[in-house]
Amino acid sequence: MARQQRRKQRYPVNGWLVLDKPLNLTSNEALGKLKRIFHPEKVGHAGTLDPLASGCLPIAFGEATKTVPYVMEGRKVYRFEVTWGTQTTTDDSEGEVMATSDVRPDPSAIGAILPDFTGTIQQVPPKFSAIKVNGNRAYDLARDGEEVELQARPIEVHRLDLIECKDENRAVFEAECGKGTYVRALARDMGERLGTCGHVTDLRRLLVGPFGEQEMVDFDELTAIAADGTSENPLENPELMDCLLPVEAGLSQLTNVVVSSDAAARLKRGMSIILRGANAPLGPEEIYVTSGGTLIAFGEVARGEFKPKRVFNL
Repeated sequence: MARQQRRKQRYPVNGWLVLDKPLNLTSNEALGKLKRIFHPEKVGHAGTLDPLASGCLPIAFGEATKTVPYVMEGRKVYRFEVTWGTQTTTDDSEGEVMATSDVRPDPSAIGAILPDFTGTIQQVPPKFSAIKVNGNRAYDLARDGEEVELQARPIEVHRLDLIECKDENRAVFEAECGKGTYVRALARDMGERLGTCGHVTDLRRLLVGPFGEQEMVDFDELTAIAADGTSENPLENPELMDCLLPVEAGLSQLTNVVVSSDAAARLKRGMSIILRGANAPLGPEEIYVTSGGTLIAFGEVARGEFKPKRVFNL
């Protein structure tokens, strides 16, 4: 009988890693590489980035995975280049050319349409996207040659700025937007509105929720740090662990309330507590609580009573 392969050791790694994702790497491929570095018990990412996009990809390890929804609901900032005169099947340079135009918009024409693409607007996602259609990903159906018709849906674009026109063919924009916004679709729709075509030829995500460029870790540097370690156990590599942000970094948009050790013990058992003190929030609002510098739980406070939604094992 063939000897059963020994299962890899997993380690209780907890925290956030804000990866500066390189080009030509899918988000899941990046996640796989980080698994081989950290060997975590649990890991996930907060928002997919296309292979041809670089930048902010927040990775949650261990107990930080409980905070992923709060990060994903946060605003995103993208800087992207649109090349005019060509439309592709994917709305970026990965796809095949499906239409061309000789029209090239000037900066004043571009600036004039930007208000039309800010606020709450309707957007049809690209056919090559992760939107599900009858249980299947749209990009899988599109790659199989099936006709994919996606419905317009409301999105929020808080800010859309023209940064520069590199030449008559290329313009660089910066967008601050909410969950579910496709920058590739913005490029496509702006091109159409300007009487031409357009597709994204460079895309970098600068911000996801609380995480921006200052928190990003270069992938090559991370790999080098891991290679310098003497043990496979990441917990024994202080320089590697210093790349992680604390679990509560994913909850930075919530108010932090400090509670006593007795109250923390009740919360650990899933029980509610009454928040004491003159500055204790009455609610209704979501908060997270700590005790002795340790994250205990997050949940909702109403009429001074805090009910834990998720409890942490840290």
